[in-house]
Amino acid sequence: MAYTSLDLTVKFLRPITVDTGPVRAIGTVVNKGRRTALAQARLVDAKDRLLAHATSSCMLFPVPARQV
Repeated sequence: MAYTSLDLTVKFLRPITVDTGPVRAIGTVVNKGRRTALAQARLVDAKDRLLAHATSSCMLFPVPARQV
């Protein structure tokens, strides 16, 4: 199975600087249908403060088998 993005929305909520320290990205699939999927991601700092949030709709499609 492969996918391509239909749209991507990113909201930057806090600046990230050298003083921010380590950041962590958490991605989840919110909904998966037969042809499309909705995913979201959160970027948080060491104190779990939300730095950025993103959503993306994706189109799913099968990858043809390789012929040798």
